[in-house]
Amino acid sequence: MKKIIRKASTLLTVYYAYMVEYRAELILWVLSGSLPIILMGVWIKAAQGGQFNLSATDFARYFLTVFVVRQISVVWVIWEFEKEVVEGKLSPKLLQPLDPVWHHVASHLSERVARIPFAVLLIGLFFILYPEALWLPSLGQLFLFTLAVTLAFILRFVIQYTFAMFAFWTERANAIENFWFLFYLFLSGLIAPLDVFPEQVKAIVLFTPFPYLIDFPVSLLVGLSVDVGRGFFSLLAWILIFLGLNRLLWRAGLKRYSGMGA
Repeated sequence: MKKIIRKASTLLTVYYAYMVEYRAELILWVLSGSLPIILMGVWIKAAQGGQFNLSATDFARYFLTVFVVRQISVVWVIWEFEKEVVEGKLSPKLLQPLDPVWHHVASHLSERVARIPFAVLLIGLFFILYPEALWLPSLGQLFLFTLAVTLAFILRFVIQYTFAMFAFWTERANAIENFWFLFYLFLSGLIAPLDVFPEQVKAIVLFTPFPYLIDFPVSLLVGLSVDVGRGFFSLLAWILIFLGLNRLLWRAGLKRYSGMGA
């Protein structure tokens, strides 16, 4: 156990120092996730027409929380892994007594810590400009939200890392992620809350992994109606499905890997 803790601490420390070197870029990365704040204005205006069950304040809280979830769950592992495979940089990592995935996990976790101060500043600015949206979630809501957003990050990471495995067969594995992102954009709750979807469409979408990546954890914190049991079961089920697929593709891909850029 001590050896595992020491390895984890070393990886996190190294990657945090690496991320801090790019703190100027971190500001741009945080701002690049501000699409929910832009959409907030559109939906607040629409809510003023009285056409939805959610009020203008509900929309403001929803999209602010979407911004928070996006800051926590953003993933880019497919581009890093694809580069390692194409350029042969994966080879030295395969010689280490550590699965290469943990380098990517440490990189993502360290980046989360590095971007927190910038995200907090933007959230504080939001409440200054729109104090009506300020609310205090209960401890139960905070606990469920923390658990849900953690699982959402794990699911998002596992999904993208699974797509990254196709880099063993093609040099453009990120094209799969780009195609997947179109569905993620419209069905996850990033563009609109699932509560504004027609019931028939919503019932179908709930059988996919998309709503559990954003809409589910957001609804828990904001206090919207949501099936908690189904949400957590779906998160765990999709994580296990993609994790199993990932391990199968990893073993098959290693047999084809030849260190093209080495």
